[in-house]
Amino acid sequence: MSEASEGAEVPEVPGGGAAPAGGQADGDGGGPGAGASTTEPVDAAGSAGSAGFGGRELAPGVPMLASAVAVISLLVGALLVAMSLAGHAFSPWQTSGPLSPGLIGAAMLGVTPGLFAIGRARVWEEVRTLVLPLAVVLLGLLAVSLLNADKLQAAKGGSLVLVLFSLGWVAVLGLLGLSTVVCLARQYATSAHPFRERTAPLPGWSKPFLALLGSAWCGIGAGLLAVPGCWAAFVPWDVTRPDAQALGVWAVSLGTGVLGALAEDDLARTRPALLALPGVAVALAVVLGVRAADVDWASGPGLSLITMVGGLLLAGLVGRRLLSRHPLPRP
Repeated sequence: MSEASEGAEVPEVPGGGAAPAGGQADGDGGGPGAGASTTEPVDAAGSAGSAGFGGRELAPGVPMLASAVAVISLLVGALLVAMSLAGHAFSPWQTSGPLSPGLIGAAMLGVTPGLFAIGRARVWEEVRTLVLPLAVVLLGLLAVSLLNADKLQAAKGGSLVLVLFSLGWVAVLGLLGLSTVVCLARQYATSAHPFRERTAPLPGWSKPFLALLGSAWCGIGAGLLAVPGCWAAFVPWDVTRPDAQALGVWAVSLGTGVLGALAEDDLARTRPALLALPGVAVALAVVLGVRAADVDWASGPGLSLITMVGGLLLAGLVGRRLLSRHPLPRP
């Protein structure tokens, strides 16, 4: 050993001993001095939480859109359901009876809790199983209203209340549809971080059930949308063309949500959707129960309807039960 190394004094630390050269407390560099170099990475926006959780940061417009749609759905849905339960055919277009608009209103009411829950999420992956079906509903109902413009109450010259309601229906759907397109474009323009691994994967036994349920809703919905004159026979009550297509839009939306949850394969990414599914099922059941005389329950479509609505309720309740068993991290 050289004289220079022998003459060098090693500084003492409190409590005795010496500090290793370079300021490292242990040979692995894991002491207090090394902590600053191992901080959690921060994303481009400066949010360490979002970067640690991964995924696309939720664009501010998405919760705002969801909240606006939730309020409108609550008000309009309650109106349609109340009129249907009272036996009045209240619809923006000509309808065959109170049941179809009542079911549309019931779906609007049922999805409201899930829409309000979107505001508590931080990343897109947690809400897309509900937001994408919402886009299907808004754009689909707008398309149905425009394609059947000659059957709107405003075109047929119904009562003043129905005429004003139909005009407001189209105007609000147009505004919300445009907002949806803008919000989705901005959402997918945000940068994405690698998303964390699945923390609550779906049980294997649930996947065939979800695949069958989602396919059933998407199938009947696509048929009602594309060929309403033929597929209306699969609806166990009388419907007009716009009724059939509007119900088809909601059916496709429900199927999209169920199949989307199956594709995500993670209960943590379906929280808002798991609130919406049982809500929609219960609201539909109430309207169908009160207007039971309008439905041909003994027919094949009637039995299929019972099974499909029951499937939505079962999927939502079981999903929430399974989710409660997992202490999931929040973003």
